[in-house]
Amino acid sequence: MYINTIPDWIQYFLKRYTWKGPSSEAQPKVYLTFDDGPHPEITPWVLEQLEHYSAKATFFCIGKNVIEYPDVYARLIQKGHRVGNHSHTHLKGKKTKDNLYLKDVEQAQQFINSNLFRPPYGSVKRSQAKQLSAKGFEIILWTLIPGDWDSTISPQKCLENIVFHLQPGHILVLHDSEKARVNMEYVLPRLLQHCKNKGWELAMLP
Repeated sequence: MYINTIPDWIQYFLKRYTWKGPSSEAQPKVYLTFDDGPHPEITPWVLEQLEHYSAKATFFCIGKNVIEYPDVYARLIQKGHRVGNHSHTHLKGKKTKDNLYLKDVEQAQQFINSNLFRPPYGSVKRSQAKQLSAKGFEIILWTLIPGDWDSTISPQKCLENIVFHLQPGHILVLHDSEKARVNMEYVLPRLLQHCKNKGWELAMLP
């Protein structure tokens, strides 16, 4: 179960987390993020699409994937995108003891130099979040998650979940992973064109 668009009241109630990025009428920005990479084929394809539209994004990487595909990870940075920590083995915080969860995040941090952290599944205990914040991490969630990994959602429906709701300042989640490949590869170029038509900059998280 997941909510495509996070209501304002949830964002207000859980304001210790980052749900949106800065934007203005003069400089409208959308914050595109990718989770679960790097992937040896999908991530390079994503980079090509972003470069074609002069777009930037933030990639929340899994530590074990960074170890397996270091050249792809290095290319993310070389192309001027931002990276974030998405844990080492994609643990679900609310089902994991705090010490094991924090150890997993710290293991990924050995390979991912970033103060940004996105909990896998958006699942993190308050106690875990407090300890992560004390270590200097900013916990990044999202405004909009279209479900590109969900095989019950068609590519067209996935795109509609974005374009009918996306607004400047929103943080949008897609996935550079095998599970999301079909939907994401349909959505991404159309999303980039949509933002270009709107005059919205696709920016990295600050």
